[in-house]
Amino acid sequence: MQQDSSKNIINMARFQNELRFPVIAEVEAYWNGLRGTRLMPRRSEIDPRGIERALEYAFILERIAPGIARLRIAGSHLTELMGMEVRGMPVSALFTPTARKTISEKMEEVFDGPSIVELDIQAEGGIGKPVVEGRLLLLPLKSDLGDVTRILGCFVTRGSVGRTPRRFNITGTRSRAIGVTGATHTPDEGALPELEAAPQLGFSAPSTVFSDEPLETDPGHSRSNVTYLRLVKNDD
Repeated sequence: MQQDSSKNIINMARFQNELRFPVIAEVEAYWNGLRGTRLMPRRSEIDPRGIERALEYAFILERIAPGIARLRIAGSHLTELMGMEVRGMPVSALFTPTARKTISEKMEEVFDGPSIVELDIQAEGGIGKPVVEGRLLLLPLKSDLGDVTRILGCFVTRGSVGRTPRRFNITGTRSRAIGVTGATHTPDEGALPELEAAPQLGFSAPSTVFSDEPLETDPGHSRSNVTYLRLVKNDD
């Protein structure tokens, strides 16, 4: 939710979008959990078990040239929308020719910002093809070499797919810079300012100091009052 202080109006659009497309919010929350205090996580940190409920909508993009990225991993929903295996295809294949320039520009925002980008998408209706609306989320990832050349994405639609392939127009875009309010950074920094760690005890807790002096006994409790076991030997 965003509040306009000048008009005292709360914008509910983002909250409503999360209700309509909950898997989008789940993927972004997983990505945020992985990155912690850094700008973004690495591609190698992505574990499919962390987004199990969103797997069919998730994908990984690899940047191969400015404005061009191919699908390295794609969930079954993307295959359903295209009616064919989409791994290895450029992500622009999911869009109409008029929308391809926009998706290229938005991917560059994700890579170069780095930024989080959300797109409202729609496939026009036709014979055997009902109108399909959806949402696309793009989140930056670092490769194992440390450069920002990967994207974790989530592509969700509502309604019947109909005849395939389905290609989408972009009806709205939103971009959010990554970082902490008031902090300045460049894409090469790789991490946000480290938070001061709280003291950890655990195995580092101070060890107990033992004394060589004998323990003080209770004066009212003499050794003669202590009961001992006695061994009885029976030769029978």
